[in-house]
Amino acid sequence: MKVMIVDDDPTTRQFLQTLVSRAGHEVLLASDGVEAIELAAHDRPDIVLADWMMPRVTGVELCAHFRSAGPGQPYIFIILLTARDNAEDIVEGLDAGADDYIVKPFNAAELLARIRTGERIIRLETVLRSRNEELEQSLQTIRRLKGLLPLCMFCKRVRNDHDYWQQLETYIHEQTGTDFSHGVCPECMKKHYPDSYRALQEERQKKREPPLGGPKK
Repeated sequence: MKVMIVDDDPTTRQFLQTLVSRAGHEVLLASDGVEAIELAAHDRPDIVLADWMMPRVTGVELCAHFRSAGPGQPYIFIILLTARDNAEDIVEGLDAGADDYIVKPFNAAELLARIRTGERIIRLETVLRSRNEELEQSLQTIRRLKGLLPLCMFCKRVRNDHDYWQQLETYIHEQTGTDFSHGVCPECMKKHYPDSYRALQEERQKKREPPLGGPKK
């Protein structure tokens, strides 16, 4: 996971960098909220550890900024680091978009456990995003197949999205993954293989089975 540490205190940043990197994560460092926003614009983190009290942009304001990005962006799990522990402050942080918080001075093992919680949520979100993309691709395929397909009246080839003519079976397989088996319908058998058609009809008649192609209407 890519973890961004945002804290204006260099000692705290160094401590957190060592702790998080030893846990196997890639670390991004920012000294305040403004730097974090600029860094995330081209190197988006998975998890953010942000101090509450910082100059220029506070941790709460940073949460609000990330949440204002709107749908379509990968989710960022945000943990606020704060010396505030009253209910009103906690509610303010969570309402601004924080997923979790930990009160300073914090226990290193507890912080790593909360980061692991963020990891699980990010991985689930990634799976969900992938499933949604697959579903959207399937819906687009269905829309194409429900639309008007250019079909050659002689060879029955289909013109695909790249203006290339290909066999109908190939086109449908590429769009849906459907494979085809080939046989001969009764009408074509009667036309092209009349002897086999008569023999099968006689055999079915002896067995008192319906004629090929079903009963005549």
